[in-house]
Amino acid sequence: MKIFIDTANVDEITKYADLGIIDGVTTNPALMATEQRTAIDIIHEIVKIVDGPISVEVVSTEAGRMVAEARHLDSLHENIVVKLPAIPAGFEALNVVVREGIKVNFTMIYTANQALLAAKLGATYVSPFVGRLDVTSTGGAELIEEIVTIFDNYGFETQVLAASMRNSIYVKYAALAGAHAATIPPAVLEAMIDSEMSRMSLDGFLEVWETLPEESKASLFDGVEE
Repeated sequence: MKIFIDTANVDEITKYADLGIIDGVTTNPALMATEQRTAIDIIHEIVKIVDGPISVEVVSTEAGRMVAEARHLDSLHENIVVKLPAIPAGFEALNVVVREGIKVNFTMIYTANQALLAAKLGATYVSPFVGRLDVTSTGGAELIEEIVTIFDNYGFETQVLAASMRNSIYVKYAALAGAHAATIPPAVLEAMIDSEMSRMSLDGFLEVWETLPEESKASLFDGVEE
């Protein structure tokens, strides 16, 4: 499963890109606004850090304006993927821009039927909001399974990009359900990496190691330099 980071914070993106675990980035207007910087400057920095899909969202709710914004975003860099919302105007805009070769992340998906129509129109990704669905007592993982099955049934090339990953359990569920990718906030990525049990196990091993005579410990790593 591809791992995207869901943030517009350049420092966080750099941190996890250097670690080698992210394949792309997703942003949205709220994440951009949080940074208190010009959005265009943020985008120009991100594309230099990550050589992979960079999702950037339109802000209009009118189809014609969405198309214009999508064309502009697409012109900024070859790795830009335009995010369009799953509303009627979004479907209308999707039908236009994919015919022009613009890559689209069709976002805010809450039903398998929305995903089916988006795939039929040629979206590159569909983004079901797993965490938000679970808040309303609807199974987010089940929705991913439904979408993956539908796409497999008909050979759609559209990929399922699981979104609204509110904790690391959601990421696991998305992977088990067959999502092609998940976009994950930095705090959740950190929780996936770090485990208290791993630290406890390591402490136990090192505690025993420290009981060895110094010459025994030193002999193992003689000559090792940083």
